[in-house]
Amino acid sequence: MVCRLYLITPDRIDPARFAAALAAALDAGEVACVQLRLKGADDDGVRRAAASLMPLCAARDVAFLINDRPDLAAELDADGVHIGQDDASYAAARALLGPERIVGVTCHDSRDLAITAADAGADYVAFGAFFPTASKAAGTRAAPDLLRWWSDVTVVPCVAIGGITAANCGPLVRAGADFLAVIGAVWQHPEGPAAGVSALSRAITTAAAAFD
Repeated sequence: MVCRLYLITPDRIDPARFAAALAAALDAGEVACVQLRLKGADDDGVRRAAASLMPLCAARDVAFLINDRPDLAAELDADGVHIGQDDASYAAARALLGPERIVGVTCHDSRDLAITAADAGADYVAFGAFFPTASKAAGTRAAPDLLRWWSDVTVVPCVAIGGITAANCGPLVRAGADFLAVIGAVWQHPEGPAAGVSALSRAITTAAAAFD
């Protein structure tokens, strides 16, 4: 599988304004997925954001996931949900979303958590943080060897997350990450989100070519 971008929204957005930034980002390079991650927003805030952003993703064949809330993902007919270890269980998420939609699971730096999630049927596992990040307090630090091991033992896709930029993503691509989850490297790029996606896309292509 070719490594692809997995965009995560900032914690707080104005959906109407952010829609333009998201459209520019999606049109600037290959993006596999967008995760709506609005920490602290109420249910109606998530609903309003999804109403603005989900059609942009659907029009570009980009998966749209809701963070933490399988109930809202099911209600809004999102493509799936991403759950952490302190959120709803995988079994509860799958029961709400059914067999066809995506359920991804945070596994930090734990091989055991990842194997448990994969055996249960998770569509992907997420490892991190690989680098220091300002997006959230990361209690674990993962190393590229974890990605290499995972790609050797299973076909379940893995997402690398945590402080990933165009400058540092090469080792993760070469280690076997299927997706790179990014926040600041796109939304806080000094030249704008489109430039952020373009830079990451070029870095992924360069790293993959070196790997081949």
